[in-house]
Amino acid sequence: MERIVRRLATFARWAAHTTRHLRSFTQRRTGPVVGLIVISGMGSLAVARGTTPHKPSISPAASANADHRIRNIVLVHGAWADGSGWKGVYDILVKDGYNVSIVQEPETSFKEDVAATKRVLAQQDGPCILVAHSYGGAVITEAGTDPSVAGLVYVAAHMPDAGENEADDGKRFPSDLSKSTAIKKTADGFTYLDPAQFHEYFAADLPAEQAAFMARSQVLNAADNFKAVITTPAWRSKPSWMLVAAKDRTISPDLERWYAARANSHKVEVAGASHSVYVSRPKEVAALIEDAAAHAR
Repeated sequence: MERIVRRLATFARWAAHTTRHLRSFTQRRTGPVVGLIVISGMGSLAVARGTTPHKPSISPAASANADHRIRNIVLVHGAWADGSGWKGVYDILVKDGYNVSIVQEPETSFKEDVAATKRVLAQQDGPCILVAHSYGGAVITEAGTDPSVAGLVYVAAHMPDAGENEADDGKRFPSDLSKSTAIKKTADGFTYLDPAQFHEYFAADLPAEQAAFMARSQVLNAADNFKAVITTPAWRSKPSWMLVAAKDRTISPDLERWYAARANSHKVEVAGASHSVYVSRPKEVAALIEDAAAHAR
């Protein structure tokens, strides 16, 4: 009997020693102790509940995925527009924690528009998602080979291949605008949309007053820009996303679908959206951009 008592005493001392070390180790690794193994009765185990809830640690893999999301977004407008049309998308992205820059390309020449885009890309402090609307799609196809670009998002935009231009690509699936009399040209070779027809062909899902302002503030685009030939298309080497505006009358939705299929782009369609989908449906556009930011590698 005496021998049994001595063994129990030795076991108790070992349990106390182990508990002290476990408490010290746990506090160093995870903060306040959540539970300690204690000895109860003849050596059965029980867990003592602490008063501070335990926050499960984040695995390295989960942490890496959270950190991977690209934070820099560069937005490029299209023809007959300027960067202010991105305001709704900009507000959503900024609220969601992204760093957003907007290119104001001059539309005086394709070369200058690409240069304007590359100037903004050079200001980024890390990888970015390059986004474009309409004619801007040709611009980012050329400018997107920049090393800072991790992915491209085309919003109702052109997506020419090497040796192609958007004017010829448009003939594959002629748009309602191309069959109309709405495109006008100045004596010095710049194009614009007839303000009286702007709402019908460019922004049918926007209020008439808003479309009228856009028509009167449109940036005239050099006619030769539509014939600019792509040298090295960025979408050939980088992941791409395409948003199809299902009621687009400026670029045929079928051409947008064809572009996406050829490039193997991630594609979404917005039912009822006009060519001005980036203005009229900012939530859907921002959601696609954020998807690109989360998955581009």
